[in-house]
Amino acid sequence: MPHAAKVDFVPLASLSVAAPPAKAGGKVKPISTLVIFAGEDLNLGKATRGLIGEAGVALVKKAAGAAKFKGKTSSALDILAPAELAVERLLVIGTGGEEGEKSAKRKEHDKAKGPRDFLSLGGVVASKAGQASAATVVFDLPQNPKDAAAAAAEFAEGITLRSYKFDLYKTKKKDDEAGEPLAISIAVEDPAAAKRAAKGREAVAEGVLLARGLVNEPANILYPEEFAKRTRELEKLGVEVDILDKAALTKLGMGALLGVGQGSARESRVVIMRWRGDKGKDGKAKPVAFVGKGVTFDTGGISIKGAAGMEDMKGDMAGAACVVGLMHALAARKAKVDAIGAIGLVENMPGSNAQRPGDIVKSLSGQTIEVINTDAEGRLVLADVLWYVQDKYKPQFMVDLATLTGAVMVALGQEYAGLFSNDDTLSERLTEAGKETGEKLWRLPLGPAYDKLIDSKFADMKNTGGRHGGSITAAQFLQRFVNGTPWAHLDIAGTGMNAPVSDINQSWGSGFGVRLLERLVSDHYEG
Repeated sequence: MPHAAKVDFVPLASLSVAAPPAKAGGKVKPISTLVIFAGEDLNLGKATRGLIGEAGVALVKKAAGAAKFKGKTSSALDILAPAELAVERLLVIGTGGEEGEKSAKRKEHDKAKGPRDFLSLGGVVASKAGQASAATVVFDLPQNPKDAAAAAAEFAEGITLRSYKFDLYKTKKKDDEAGEPLAISIAVEDPAAAKRAAKGREAVAEGVLLARGLVNEPANILYPEEFAKRTRELEKLGVEVDILDKAALTKLGMGALLGVGQGSARESRVVIMRWRGDKGKDGKAKPVAFVGKGVTFDTGGISIKGAAGMEDMKGDMAGAACVVGLMHALAARKAKVDAIGAIGLVENMPGSNAQRPGDIVKSLSGQTIEVINTDAEGRLVLADVLWYVQDKYKPQFMVDLATLTGAVMVALGQEYAGLFSNDDTLSERLTEAGKETGEKLWRLPLGPAYDKLIDSKFADMKNTGGRHGGSITAAQFLQRFVNGTPWAHLDIAGTGMNAPVSDINQSWGSGFGVRLLERLVSDHYEG
């Protein structure tokens, strides 16, 4: 497991902090860091008031007055060594609205807090706990959630996601980087119910962290063969893993994918993962399929990129990382779905055998492609994998993820991933899942006029359509290889790596897409 907080649930009734150690005959061991929540105007939950007593409530009000703390959302009041309580540190986290905001609309929002609110709150707590080695959280909110166990589970997931660190290659660490991960005990009324609810969320968090770790790895460590080897770990969860090497890909006829990797000393691979969580009534369930671009490093090939920022191209496999993380999440929580994850793994290098602009390759589908720009390589990789998956498995739908174009960042920045689809229902379900998880999507158009831009004079198509609408013509290219299967393409160039930090992510590799697609499956495709 990556470097992240250790989270557990304990009975709220087991806590005792009202009497300081000196007044309890030394029998009360002080809690290192106690975290409580305060709503607007320092509104404390009933259980919290009972736990810290009148003296504790008075302490919070006095300290809040001095610090001008009013319970604003995500704000914090840090009280060190309070004499009134058997704690070394009391951390008060605000959960209310903006200062002075008491409208009926705000109160209705507080009553209807959803999963993302609790996820973010967990991230805030992990952040504010700072360098503490251990903390106990009193999960007693001024606005009590309808489902306390589910809320606590989401909260715990937020803590795990926020506390993740990728420090595998640091031999010298600062004081705040050394030591064991933060251990957090979440005090709830019903720990057993919270643990049951958290089991599935833990699986999803593990999947996200797995994806982040893969994206963060350097390309000299994580090349196609090594990436493929690591997917074998999923077999421990019951996932079937089939790795196709260069000989197998050549025999199949994956000329588009192999053309990308032929300039590298590292051989290309395709990995097919399958979780058979639902075999259907007749043992022949129609699977759902997810396809990921896995360019473990992208120099651009002969159409070489500029040197500035090229180090970021170790993350050009974020789509493949997401698919692996998703398969882990589904298998670890025993999802009742037949799911296929397929990833194309290549390294795009300008070696002596590299493909050239103007080369024509034959794809697995039989269609020929004129390679105009060797830096438009991801679509070549996906073309063969998409065709292979739809032809062999006949899935209900396919969703591919790829850090495909810089053009999508020009259009959408880094707040949304681009969504392209030939199926309105699938598109709508993905968009809704994005709203629920905060991994947001924005649908962009497809159409015959765009498709004409990738027609070639010398082959069936070319791999770029010119400067305008670059992310759209890339999606039009991919659509030629789905053969009418319901399909969606997610361009995650702006969200899969070097994405903006948030309450639940401080990592360069974001793991974007794992929670999104897990929600899509859980909401619509489980048996």
